[in-house]
Amino acid sequence: MDSQDLESRVPATVEPIVPLLPYQREDVECSARFRWNCWARQTGKSFTKSLRRILRGIARRRNQIFLSAGERQSRELMQKARAHCQALQIATEFRDDQSLRGMCCKTLEITLPNGVRIIGLPANPRTARGFTGDVFLDEFAMHADDRDIWAAMFPTLLRGDGELDVASTPQGKGNTFFQLRENQLFSAHTLTLTEAISQGLQADAEQMRLAMDDDAIYRQEFLCEFIDEATAFLTYEQIAACTDANLVPHGDISALAAESGELFAGVDIGRRRDLTVFWVFASGAPSGDATTAGDHALSEQLRTVALVEMCNAPFTVQFELLCELLRLPQLRRCCIDAGGLGMQLAEQAVEQFGSHRVETIVFTNALKSQMAGALRVAVERRRIVIPADERIRRDWHSVERTVTEAGHFRLAAPRRDGSHADRFWAAALAIHAAGAATGIVEHFAARRLNFAQRGTW
Repeated sequence: MDSQDLESRVPATVEPIVPLLPYQREDVECSARFRWNCWARQTGKSFTKSLRRILRGIARRRNQIFLSAGERQSRELMQKARAHCQALQIATEFRDDQSLRGMCCKTLEITLPNGVRIIGLPANPRTARGFTGDVFLDEFAMHADDRDIWAAMFPTLLRGDGELDVASTPQGKGNTFFQLRENQLFSAHTLTLTEAISQGLQADAEQMRLAMDDDAIYRQEFLCEFIDEATAFLTYEQIAACTDANLVPHGDISALAAESGELFAGVDIGRRRDLTVFWVFASGAPSGDATTAGDHALSEQLRTVALVEMCNAPFTVQFELLCELLRLPQLRRCCIDAGGLGMQLAEQAVEQFGSHRVETIVFTNALKSQMAGALRVAVERRRIVIPADERIRRDWHSVERTVTEAGHFRLAAPRRDGSHADRFWAAALAIHAAGAATGIVEHFAARRLNFAQRGTW
């Protein structure tokens, strides 16, 4: 079944079952075995590719494996696939939350009447193994461990002339997606926002450019340019190396009560223009996981266990949440941004919980450089684990190194998407808290005290 078959099922005067723009139709009908698509944001990559793979799977009677950057993205992609099946009136069986043995990840599966399975997975090298079928790598430039995923996944295509679709928006040059654009065996197609609009996409490119107010990001996201990362303090490749597609941090502080490891927190304070971000790391293996001598590296890692973001929240609400965090017995230390708006909250926290538990941080250029450097070292050594979240990647990557006229390095970040690198600095504060913490709190019992029976006693 192809797109022409879809439209032939209804009269010509009626809208097609799945309406497609010309560039979408061209992609759905393409017969290339290997397909590379670099499309601008919000031009319908996932919509088009999921439809293409469903139709190709039915025609070829082959299973289809969808690999997305994380569990949330995998779920959204599979929802698009289900919507296509419903629109085409294809009876399906849908299964959710099947744990793969020995892995902390979930699979989503759609079974079609002819036995073809559409399997949605969060991408990592382990989940990419063990399947046979055609593959769609969704937003491949965003995948952590993309080279290992590529090595694990590609043998899947060996038998039965397996097909591969790779689609993404650019994300720098240090990834496999960028390298594949020169591969002569791939049918390559680049689609900018301007080109999509000329083919019928309803959008205002100039309004988007002016509203974004960032030429480099606009060129990357909407003009499909692979921007050089020479000035980035952390490259996309470095950030991707410490992400875990299966890591889903808590969105509320109360859930941290179940964590068994020691906690270290960083709080970057904002109000109207910036976010307030609570970033919490936990040391050791995840709760419930047994560690052995061979898991020493895992036990030394700092895992992101909570990420709470507040926008335009009253300071009373922020302080209540801060107190809830500081009351947790597992919390070893918390570093709070005490400059400007955060001064009063930080002082109240120290007064109520003590300076041994709370450290106030007033950012200076020298201290910013020191703390950002510590975060970068932790990233390079894979000492921290963060979720595969596009907002985090963009936030961390937005920090740039500039050189002043005096020859000094300076870290700066533009204010975009309601954030001024707030997630970056909250994580840096949490890393500083982990480094500033003293040894494990211990106690010992001496012999039982004996009080004299004479005198004042």
